[in-house]
Amino acid sequence: MHKMMTLLKDLTPLNRVICSSDYDKTIHYMKGLLPFRELTYPADNAYNGWVIPPSWDVTRAHIAYQGETIYDGCHHPMAVMALSAPFEGRVSREELRRHLHYDHRYPEAIPFHFRQLFRSYERDWGFCVPRNFHDSLEEGEYDVLIETREGPGTLRVLDYTLEGRSSNTIVFGANLDHPGVANDGLAGVAVGVALFEKLRQSGKQYNFSYRLVLAPGIIGNEYYLGHLDASERERMLEGVMLEMLGSSTELNLQFSRQQQANIEQTLVHALESKGARHRTGEFASALINDEYIWEAYGIPMASLSRFPYPEYHTDLDNVELMDHRALEEAVDVLMEAIDELESGAVVSKRFVGNICLSNPRYDLYIDPGQVAFGDIPDAERRGLRKLMELIPTLDRPTSVALLAKRVGLSADSVEDYLEKWAAHGLVELITSRESAMSPC
Repeated sequence: MHKMMTLLKDLTPLNRVICSSDYDKTIHYMKGLLPFRELTYPADNAYNGWVIPPSWDVTRAHIAYQGETIYDGCHHPMAVMALSAPFEGRVSREELRRHLHYDHRYPEAIPFHFRQLFRSYERDWGFCVPRNFHDSLEEGEYDVLIETREGPGTLRVLDYTLEGRSSNTIVFGANLDHPGVANDGLAGVAVGVALFEKLRQSGKQYNFSYRLVLAPGIIGNEYYLGHLDASERERMLEGVMLEMLGSSTELNLQFSRQQQANIEQTLVHALESKGARHRTGEFASALINDEYIWEAYGIPMASLSRFPYPEYHTDLDNVELMDHRALEEAVDVLMEAIDELESGAVVSKRFVGNICLSNPRYDLYIDPGQVAFGDIPDAERRGLRKLMELIPTLDRPTSVALLAKRVGLSADSVEDYLEKWAAHGLVELITSRESAMSPC
C-alpha cells in the first residue's frame, strides 16, 4: 500500500492540466505501473461542442512592485490561473485585482480556477492568490508577466482491462488531471491502480471483466466514451468513479441515477461489513463529476469518495492531507464488493418478449391468486410473482442479490426459481459453484 503514497508524492507537485508537459509526464509514469492502453484525440477533433484546449505550460510568471517580485506564479501549479493567456505589462492595483482570484473561505489558501480549461475559446490572464495577498496590495502600479509555451493540444486517456469469463465489464474511473492537488482526482487514481494490482495478483479468472479508466475530468470521459466503438461501449455494464479517497473524512457512496447497478449494491454491503465510517446518497446528492457523462451513454455510474472535505479546490489539498489508512480502507472496501459480486449468482435474459409461463413446456407461472375465492398468496408467493414479472424486463446482467432486494425475497429463493428458467434456456445463470468448476 506504500505504493499509493509514493504515487501521490511523485505526481501531486506536477501541473497536470489537461494538455501539458506535466500531464504527459503523468501518462508516462502511469504506463510504468500497469499495461495501460493509451487513446489520443487531436486538437482538431471537436466533439459535441467540446474543444480540446491547447497544450499549455507556464515558463515564467510573476507580479512585481517597485522593482521587487512580490508573487512568484511558478511556486505552485495553481498560482497561475489554469490556461491563463500570456500577458506582459504594467497595470494599476485596481486592474491587477480584477485578474486575481482568491478563496473567500481561507485567507492563506490558493484556489483552483479551472473554468478556462473547458472554455479555451474565452481566455483571460490571471493569478490565483491568497486572500491576504489580494487585500494587502498597496496603491500604485504593478509589473506583470505571464509567459507560456503553447501549441496544438492532444487529449490523452488511459485504460486497462482485466478480462474475465464474460465480456460484461465493470468500470472504475478516476481523474488523472487537476494541477498540484493530491486528493481531488489523484487519490482515486492511486486507489484504482492498487485495486487492479490486487485483482491481477489474485491469480483468479473473474466472471466479469474489469476496466480502469484514467482521464481528464469531464472532457476526457466524453471523448473516451464518444469515440469508442459502439460494441465495446455496450460491453460496459456499470461502474464506479473513484474520487477524493485519501482524506480522513468519511466515505461517501453516491448511487447511480436509477440505483440498479450490481456493484453499488455490493459496495453497500462491503461498507457495512468492513465497519467503515460512511454515508450513502442518491445520484448527485453531494457532488457531480464524471458520473453524469457515463450515465448519458447509458452506463450506470456510482461514485465512491470522501467528499466533502474542507480543503477541496485549494492548495491545502496536498500530500500532507493524505491518510494512508483512508486509501487502504477504500481498496479493501472495493475488493470486498468485487468478491461479493463474484461469489453471488448473476442472471442474463436469453429471450425476447414474454413467455407463456403456464404452458406445460415451461410450468413457471406463479399464480397471483384470486381474492374473491379466498386465494390470498403469502409473502413468498407474492415475491415470486414480482420476480416472474420482472425477468422479462431485464436488459442487462443482474445479480441475484439485487433481484432479491427488489422483490423482497432471499437470494436462495430467487436463485432456486431462476434455476428453473435456466433449465429451459430462458436465462443464463452464473453461480459461484459453476464458476469454481469452470476451466480457466
